[in-house]
Amino acid sequence: MSALQPKTEQLKNAIKWISEKRKENPDIKLSKLVDDASFQFDLSPKDSQFLLRFVKNDDH
Repeated sequence: MSALQPKTEQLKNAIKWISEKRKENPDIKLSKLVDDASFQFDLSPKDSQFLLRFVKNDDH
């Protein structure tokens, strides 16, 4: 199976933003960060779902 890869610049920026926020506050819920990033970077629902899967996989 191939690794998940972000396809748009908005997704890449959202991933970087989430990474920074998690360093600042490791206990914050991923779902909250994804919701906030989706709004801030104007992601589509499909991109938001991808982002959630991506950051969950990054946890492992």
